Amino acid sequence: MSALLTASASVLASIPSPPAEFSKLTIGPLTIHAYALCILAGIVVAMWMTNKRWLAKGGPAEVVWDICIWAIPFGIVGGRLYHVLITDPEYYFGLNGQQAHLGEIPQIWAGGLGIMGAISLGSLGAWIACRRAGVRLPAFLDAVAPGVLLAQAFGRWGNWFNQELFGKPTTLPWGLEIDPNSYNFPPGLPPGTLFQPTFLYESLWNVLGVFLLLALDRKFKLRRTAMFWCYLIWYGIGRTMMETMRIDAADTITILGVGLRVHMWLAIAMVILGTVGLIYVLTKLRPQPYPGIYLPGRAPKEEIETKASSESASEAGTGTEQSKSVDKESKQGSEDSDD
Repeated sequence: MSALLTASASVLASIPSPPAEFSKLTIGPLTIHAYALCILAGIVVAMWMTNKRWLAKGGPAEVVWDICIWAIPFGIVGGRLYHVLITDPEYYFGLNGQQAHLGEIPQIWAGGLGIMGAISLGSLGAWIACRRAGVRLPAFLDAVAPGVLLAQAFGRWGNWFNQELFGKPTTLPWGLEIDPNSYNFPPGLPPGTLFQPTFLYESLWNVLGVFLLLALDRKFKLRRTAMFWCYLIWYGIGRTMMETMRIDAADTITILGVGLRVHMWLAIAMVILGTVGLIYVLTKLRPQPYPGIYLPGRAPKEEIETKASSESASEAGTGTEQSKSVDKESKQGSEDSDD
């Protein structure tokens, strides 16, 4: 009886991984992968949040959807290229005597999207779309930053379904169970070994970051890419911590005698880049007049007329005040001469 209770407690004191058959759903000739569904769910919630923030900042309706049509495919391609070229080129191209798997390069549903590549090419796609729509990229980046973090929080659960990218062995009560027959189970470890659930840590870190970014924006009205730089800093810090726990294969790069996983170096670079960018925005750009959402000459006619009317009213008010000041001085001069 005591053995049964001990076994039950052991099972309860861990996070189970879903069975392999749960990683995909087959409907006739169609196969739907759980990893792809997690990515799709992240994209949907990111678009929803970005659209709400964009409209609240005075952005034109439907522009977010137009930008996403460019940014999302660019981001997916960038994320896949990062995974193929940086994370595991030996596997895909058959380097170091390994068998090549070129046919698996486009299979994003099997897992393997690098967020750093997704951000890079996704930003390029967003820039192209912003130019076409006549809006400023910095304004869009500030609107989308919290949504990207939320999308990443959803996307990390795809790693749970695929039983991949977990951390070191642990005895913590929330350790992650991995099927010993899984391709990703580390060789040499006994069945039943628990691992750090880095997918869960990063997902929670990203959700916390969403609330933090929204709070900062509500208090300080962050613009001119300040929100985007804050995103890079927050995600870079979290990713650096995750990389200290992960045990999946990754190249190591030595810089100034310090050898770290390539992903960790890139995460540190994100923190540095975000810090430099934020300092520049707050010290150089923030004191200047805000240029608005639209590119020069691309604002709608109604907005131009409203702005012109506002400026005219302001100038008229200034002129009236100056006239009153002159009249007051003239009256004062007359009274002085009477004395």
